[in-house]
Amino acid sequence: MYIAMNRFTVPIENAQAFEDLWLGRDSHLKEVPGFVEFHMLKGPESDGKVLYASHTVWESEAAFLGWTKSEAFRAAHKDAGTTKALYEGAPSFEGFAPIQHIAKD
Repeated sequence: MYIAMNRFTVPIENAQAFEDLWLGRDSHLKEVPGFVEFHMLKGPESDGKVLYASHTVWESEAAFLGWTKSEAFRAAHKDAGTTKALYEGAPSFEGFAPIQHIAKD
Protein backbone atom coordinates (compact mmCIF):
# COMPACT_ATOMS: atom_id res chain seq x y z
CA MET A 1 0.00 0.00 0.00
CA TYR A 2 1.06 3.59 -0.63
CA ILE A 3 -0.71 6.76 0.51
CA ALA A 4 -0.33 10.00 -1.44
CA MET A 5 -1.52 13.24 0.13
CA ASN A 6 -1.61 16.86 -0.97
CA ARG A 7 -2.39 19.60 1.55
CA PHE A 8 -4.00 22.87 0.51
CA THR A 9 -4.37 26.06 2.56
CA VAL A 10 -7.51 27.85 1.36
CA PRO A 11 -8.67 31.33 2.38
CA ILE A 12 -12.13 30.96 3.93
CA GLU A 13 -13.71 33.14 1.22
CA ASN A 14 -12.55 30.57 -1.38
CA ALA A 15 -13.54 27.46 0.58
CA GLN A 16 -16.89 26.87 -1.14
CA ALA A 17 -15.42 27.36 -4.64
CA PHE A 18 -12.54 25.01 -3.73
CA GLU A 19 -14.96 22.34 -2.51
CA ASP A 20 -17.19 22.75 -5.57
CA LEU A 21 -14.14 22.33 -7.81
CA TRP A 22 -13.11 19.06 -6.16
CA LEU A 23 -16.61 17.66 -5.79
CA GLY A 24 -17.45 18.37 -9.43
CA ARG A 25 -14.25 17.22 -11.10
CA ASP A 26 -13.65 14.10 -13.17
CA SER A 27 -10.70 12.51 -11.39
CA HIS A 28 -10.04 9.63 -13.82
CA LEU A 29 -8.78 7.59 -10.85
CA LYS A 30 -11.13 4.63 -11.16
CA GLU A 31 -9.61 3.66 -14.51
CA VAL A 32 -6.01 3.62 -13.23
CA PRO A 33 -4.37 0.28 -12.33
CA GLY A 34 -3.45 0.09 -8.65
CA PHE A 35 -5.92 2.75 -7.46
CA VAL A 36 -7.70 1.76 -4.23
CA GLU A 37 -9.57 4.81 -2.89
CA PHE A 38 -9.64 8.59 -2.67
CA HIS A 39 -10.76 10.99 0.06
CA MET A 40 -10.90 14.79 0.04
CA LEU A 41 -10.59 15.87 3.65
CA LYS A 42 -11.60 19.17 5.21
CA GLY A 43 -9.58 20.13 8.24
CA PRO A 44 -9.64 22.93 10.76
CA GLU A 45 -10.22 26.60 10.13
CA SER A 46 -7.63 28.95 11.60
CA ASP A 47 -6.78 32.60 10.97
CA GLY A 48 -9.27 32.87 8.12
CA LYS A 49 -7.94 29.79 6.32
CA VAL A 50 -9.17 26.21 5.94
CA LEU A 51 -6.84 23.21 5.62
CA TYR A 52 -7.79 20.56 3.04
CA ALA A 53 -6.00 17.32 2.15
CA SER A 54 -6.48 14.97 -0.77
CA HIS A 55 -5.77 11.40 0.37
CA THR A 56 -5.30 8.67 -2.21
CA VAL A 57 -4.58 5.03 -1.42
CA TRP A 58 -2.68 2.94 -3.97
CA GLU A 59 -1.77 -0.74 -4.09
CA SER A 60 1.91 0.28 -4.24
CA GLU A 61 4.22 3.23 -4.74
CA ALA A 62 4.87 1.92 -8.26
CA ALA A 63 1.13 2.16 -9.01
CA PHE A 64 1.10 5.77 -7.77
CA LEU A 65 4.13 6.65 -9.89
CA GLY A 66 2.45 5.02 -12.88
CA TRP A 67 -0.57 7.28 -12.32
CA THR A 68 1.64 10.38 -12.30
CA LYS A 69 2.98 9.43 -15.75
CA SER A 70 -0.37 8.46 -17.27
CA GLU A 71 -2.74 10.13 -19.72
CA ALA A 72 -5.40 9.93 -16.98
CA PHE A 73 -3.17 12.06 -14.71
CA ARG A 74 -2.66 14.65 -17.44
CA ALA A 75 -6.40 14.76 -18.11
CA ALA A 76 -7.24 15.14 -14.41
CA HIS A 77 -4.74 17.98 -13.98
CA LYS A 78 -5.17 19.79 -17.31
CA ASP A 79 -6.82 22.83 -15.67
CA ALA A 80 -4.72 22.90 -12.50
CA GLY A 81 -3.03 26.20 -13.39
CA THR A 82 -6.37 27.97 -13.61
CA THR A 83 -7.37 27.08 -10.03
CA LYS A 84 -4.24 28.28 -8.17
CA ALA A 85 -6.03 31.47 -7.12
CA LEU A 86 -8.27 29.42 -4.81
CA TYR A 87 -5.47 28.35 -2.45
CA GLU A 88 -2.25 29.78 -1.04
CA GLY A 89 1.12 28.63 -2.32
CA ALA A 90 1.67 25.24 -3.90
CA PRO A 91 -0.03 22.10 -2.61
CA SER A 92 2.19 20.31 -0.13
CA PHE A 93 2.75 16.69 -1.27
CA GLU A 94 3.44 13.90 1.20
CA GLY A 95 3.84 10.22 0.28
CA PHE A 96 3.72 7.42 2.83
CA ALA A 97 4.53 3.71 2.86
CA PRO A 98 2.79 2.15 5.85
CA ILE A 99 4.79 0.22 8.41
CA GLN A 100 1.76 -1.06 10.30
CA HIS A 101 -1.92 -1.61 9.48
CA ILE A 102 -4.63 -2.42 12.02
CA ALA A 103 -8.17 -3.00 10.80
CA LYS A 104 -11.44 -3.87 12.44
CA ASP A 105 -12.29 -7.55 11.97
